[in-house]
Amino acid sequence: MTNFTGSPGTGLRVGVLALQGGVREHAAAIAATGAAAVPVRRPGDLEGLSGLVLPGGESTTMGKLLRTYGLADPLEDAISGGFPVYGSCAGLILLADHLVDPATDRDGRPQETLGGLDILVRRNAFGRQRESFETQLVFDGLDSLPSLPPGAEPPPVQAVFIRAPEVEKAGDSVRVLARVRDAQPGPVPLPSMNRSADPGMVSAPEPDSVARIVAVRSGNLLATSFHPEITGELRIHELFIQMIRGEA
Repeated sequence: MTNFTGSPGTGLRVGVLALQGGVREHAAAIAATGAAAVPVRRPGDLEGLSGLVLPGGESTTMGKLLRTYGLADPLEDAISGGFPVYGSCAGLILLADHLVDPATDRDGRPQETLGGLDILVRRNAFGRQRESFETQLVFDGLDSLPSLPPGAEPPPVQAVFIRAPEVEKAGDSVRVLARVRDAQPGPVPLPSMNRSADPGMVSAPEPDSVARIVAVRSGNLLATSFHPEITGELRIHELFIQMIRGEA
């Protein structure tokens, strides 16, 4: 965990989409930067905001509520106009231009996203609730944060993955900030003709380690597959504040 030495968000009003999901935790993280955290439920709540956080939750439910409450169109316009937005977990899904496996409604229509990030995303890529896990990640772009002493190497980011999506492909305009290594089983070899060591044993190769994209940035859009707000890992929000200020 990193503690702030100052208040980089002072004077900013940052919205947190408050229709469903981890609203309280993100609001607390935003407040910890010194910014005012503003719940967003209606189009009028977007007035005067410097940026917006799309929290984790159920992306299908959030997408439906965005349209029910008339927020989808103004948000799409704002995003295309360069409005800073950070999305975590379900928020990443909402910012994706393309989904591998979109949910469908009763009429077979695929779920809609807000878009803005040229990425292809797979929902629930790491498994269901019981496959949730916590790990440390090397995260690019944190070396200029005011909470880091000059010349120091940023420590790993503490990341919690809960029914998390992954970015399967990222376009040329998208910068990959973090990957998580995932062990994938390698091919099983044919039995060896040399059984002198143990005639009943056939060795398999070590699993291939696949690096899966879990954090990206493009312009004023930032997205993570994981939940930094749960562990008190505030540097992702601090980076977002820097993006709002044009300092990162």
